[in-house]
Order: sequence, then C-alpha cells, then structure tokens
Amino acid sequence: MTRTTPPRPLDITEAFPELAGLARTACRLHPVPGKPTVHDSSVGGPLLWPADEPWPEYELTYVPYEPVTKLADIHLRRTLLTRTYSPPGGPGETLTEDEQETLRRASADHPPESFPSGPQALIPLAQLYSRDAPGLAFPQGTDLLQVLWAPSYEIEGDSAAVQLRWRRTSEVRDVLLAAPEPVYVAMQWCVPVPCVLHPEPVREFPPYQSLDKDLAARLMEWDFYESELSVAPGWKAGGWPAHFTFRDPPEPDSAELRCPECGGPVDALLTVGGTEWGKPNDSWRPVECGEGAERAPGQSSQDLRDPTDVTIGRGYTLQIYNCVGTPSHLPRRIMQ
Repeated sequence: MTRTTPPRPLDITEAFPELAGLARTACRLHPVPGKPTVHDSSVGGPLLWPADEPWPEYELTYVPYEPVTKLADIHLRRTLLTRTYSPPGGPGETLTEDEQETLRRASADHPPESFPSGPQALIPLAQLYSRDAPGLAFPQGTDLLQVLWAPSYEIEGDSAAVQLRWRRTSEVRDVLLAAPEPVYVAMQWCVPVPCVLHPEPVREFPPYQSLDKDLAARLMEWDFYESELSVAPGWKAGGWPAHFTFRDPPEPDSAELRCPECGGPVDALLTVGGTEWGKPNDSWRPVECGEGAERAPGQSSQDLRDPTDVTIGRGYTLQIYNCVGTPSHLPRRIMQ
C-alpha cells in the first residue's frame, strides 16, 4: 500500500523566487491501523528496545482531576468497537451480550485516587527507522528514532513527559519482549492506535512565523499558501514546523523556542497532526484515499483521515522540536 500526495496547485517559487532556497523535504508518515512489529517504523507500535535498558518513567506534576482509565481497557474497547464499524458493502458485526458487558466494563472511568501515585511507564508514540524518514537528520552513527510519552496534559512544554531515544539498530541484540505499561492513563485521546507507516517525501515551504515580516505579509495575500502550498498536514517527520493556528507564535529568541536543557536552537522533529487532510487542506488528500478507497479491516471512512485516534487539544497540532546541538536532550513541545 502506498500513499501519493497530489501535486501542489502551483509552484509558489515562480511567484516568490526567494522561497526556492527555503524548501525542505518533509516525510509524511501516512499512518494506517495495523500490526507493526519492532522491526517496523510505526505510530503506537512496539519498540526495538534493549532488554537490559531500563524503560523510561515519568511522574505527573499534577493530580488528574478527571476520571482516568487503563491502557489495556483502551485497546480492548477499540478492538470491540472496530468490529461494529460498517465495512464497505455491508453492516458491521453485532456484539454478543457478553461482549457488550465487556465493552461496558472497558469503557468505565476510574477516579484517579483509586490508583497508586508515583512514576508511570511511558508509552510508545512513534518509532522511525532512517530508511523510512528521508529528510530527517539522524545523529551520526544512529539509524533509529524512538519517541515515548506520558499520555497527559504534560505532553506540552519541556518536561520529561516526552523522551527521545536515538539508536544504532545493530547494537540491539536482545530485544525487550513485553514493554511495561502505566498503571493508568490520564488522557486516553493521547493513546495512539497502533499504525504501520507509508512514508512519502514531500517538499515544504516555511510557515509564516519562520519568514521575515515583509515576505510573510505578501504571502498572506495568497489565501491558500498556508493551507495548500507550505506545510503538509497530519503526521510527519522533519520538514518545516507547523503553522500556529490558535495563538501567536513566540518571538524567535523566546525561551519557548530553545532547548530546555542547554538553551540552544531547536528544529522541527516530529509533527503530531490532527487529521491527514480536510478543509481547508483537502488538496493534501492522498490519491489512494479517494472515494471507494481501500481501508484496513474494521477501518471506517473517518479513520482514513484520522487513523491514529490521537487528538491534540481541540484538534490542533503538537510540534515536537529537538535540540540541534545535542539531539538526545529533552525535546520542546508546543501545541500549534
């Protein structure tokens, strides 16, 4: 299965030649629900993790004030509900009474105080092999990037709730067979559906906040620059950072756009997008996802646009930036 982004409506460099030297290659990840292995690039899949390396943990700095749930219950509920989705040409399955009761129990929320406090295991967010991420700069000697997080409000900011691991795969001899799981999940909409990836390199141009004010002002007169000509929507690696949509961007020298550990410059690493396309950026819809497109078993038509079931805020984008000088430093995360 492949994913092919249609050509852009026009070549923006013909109208703005100064953009030609600012083009970057981004890798649209095109996640599709599936069963990735540790040897695959994935979103929400298992990681190629050394058996003798401690699994990262993080203790929330706040007490959840909303009901929480269990990671296993999230996966069980999704499995049962997937069977009820209507496939092309026919109705979905009807759950048995026992399955409906299981679904009811798996859908139950729990008060936070019913679980022990303390550090919780992070969960896999993404795993990217260098072969699947053209345009992404891997530190010398590495060929694998792993991103883990604590599914909570603290995925924003600069805490250890989001962590990176850069690896040389040939050095991983004994692989961890079963990853630890958190005792509870504070934000279930931050738990991705396990997805295989269909990476595709695309050309991008800078968002407004990365341009000088004069050029940005002239480009703003082109209503479709932001939505169709500059930055690809959805999940992607590398490329330009996402546009700021609901807030003003920080100033270029702001601490918010500096490495939280050393204060050095940061750059776009991973974009955790909302939908893969949709108004006002329908033109980014892959050719293979048109009407009557093939879907994974149990995948609804909505899942084609929102395959990971991850929601950032009210449908925004989470931009993960990493330190340019020391990529292993904690990443900066901004909801944009």
